Amino acid sequence: MQLSESAVIDELQRLLAGLPTPPGAIWLGYSGGADSEYLAYILGQFATQFPHWHSRIQLLHVHHGLSQHADAWAQHCCDSAKKVALPCRVLRIQLQLGPRISVEAEARRARYQAILQQMAPGDVLLTAHHQDDQLETVLLALKRGQGPKGLAAMGSCQRFADNYWQLRPLLNVSRAQILTRVTALSLSYVHDESNDNIRYDRNFLRRDIVPRLKMRWPELAATVSRSAALCAEQQRLLDEVTQEKLQPLLQKCAFTGTPVLALNELRQLPQRWQRQLLRAFIERQALPLPSRVQLDEALLQLLQCDDDAKVHLKFAELELRRAYGHIYAMTELPDVAPSMPLSPAQCQALQQGKLNLPLTTPWHQLSGCLTDAGPRIALAALTAPLTLSYGLPGSLKCHPHYRNKARELKKIWQEAQVPYWLRPRLPALTAADGSVLAIAGLFVDTRALAEPQQLGVALSLS
Repeated sequence: MQLSESAVIDELQRLLAGLPTPPGAIWLGYSGGADSEYLAYILGQFATQFPHWHSRIQLLHVHHGLSQHADAWAQHCCDSAKKVALPCRVLRIQLQLGPRISVEAEARRARYQAILQQMAPGDVLLTAHHQDDQLETVLLALKRGQGPKGLAAMGSCQRFADNYWQLRPLLNVSRAQILTRVTALSLSYVHDESNDNIRYDRNFLRRDIVPRLKMRWPELAATVSRSAALCAEQQRLLDEVTQEKLQPLLQKCAFTGTPVLALNELRQLPQRWQRQLLRAFIERQALPLPSRVQLDEALLQLLQCDDDAKVHLKFAELELRRAYGHIYAMTELPDVAPSMPLSPAQCQALQQGKLNLPLTTPWHQLSGCLTDAGPRIALAALTAPLTLSYGLPGSLKCHPHYRNKARELKKIWQEAQVPYWLRPRLPALTAADGSVLAIAGLFVDTRALAEPQQLGVALSLS
């Protein structure tokens, strides 16, 4: 790409036109470095050329608090934004650092999280990544042993959260080209001294390795970018086939509505597809992927353990569990909630079918609504005091509406195939004497069941 401001504006228009729907706003990740300074300048021209965009463009500077110069950088960005007549917002973040936590990775995570909180669905984030950044990203992917997805590196248009888009209009431009234009335009920019620290892998590549490679092969960044684009194309094809194979294996948990993966069907496939489909299942839920070694270990335990074995695997922020022929992927669950007596106002709302109580993960809310159909609690049984109880003992006898006689709760869990980690978390409505009136999402006890055609309250989880 021959670099000029008009060429970048054309590229930005092309990328915007390729989105599924027009974005409500454009946000620039604005560090104040040479690359983002140039893109901020171009956005100022873009807003002048297309006035209907002017009120929908915002520059975002993330203040990491890591450098003694961080305040000065934030002020520089605010001052430079005024020169291009665009608003600039400074976001101050607190990094969660500790042993074995990469400063680079944590800063990136916190930065994108802070930016995402400012955006609305459908908005786009512009970043000033360029061709040399792409080369470094591919080399880092090779160093980590990544496959086609990692080697595809960065795309000029990528979804980075549900209905949020990231555009990189400078991706086909070299760092040298950008610096030439920045100098010609007399743009001032900041220098982050952490970029000089070769303890960080990307800086080591940028300062010591890439210059030597480009001395030998001057067009290396451009050719590697083409390779990344080819890998991205191959990955898209693989993703299409993967989704076709994954779809028949996907079911929903009857109690949480979350996707689950059918175990027996996965067993029938070659190992390469077992690995691919488990990875796709995890990604589908926006959860972090384990390493290749961890993934293989997970498959071994998930597929080969006895059917009644309680498999629970933890990989950083990812947890894999198995129950009743299905694989579950999730983050760590909060502790089981303590039992909670309902207030008089909550009891009244329940009797009126207007109760909505917030719950902890994996649910959001418990609702009680009046109905004359389906299993429901008789209004006469809803006499205060009432308690929302958790962690009921398995020895407790209950008589579900669908059974002929009472049975221990442990056996009822098993009959209903309730995953073992959900059992203590399903909210039970209990009376003053401790008897169970109903367990939300599972049953109403026959002793509290409304008569046919009689109004009652049905409990539901969402």
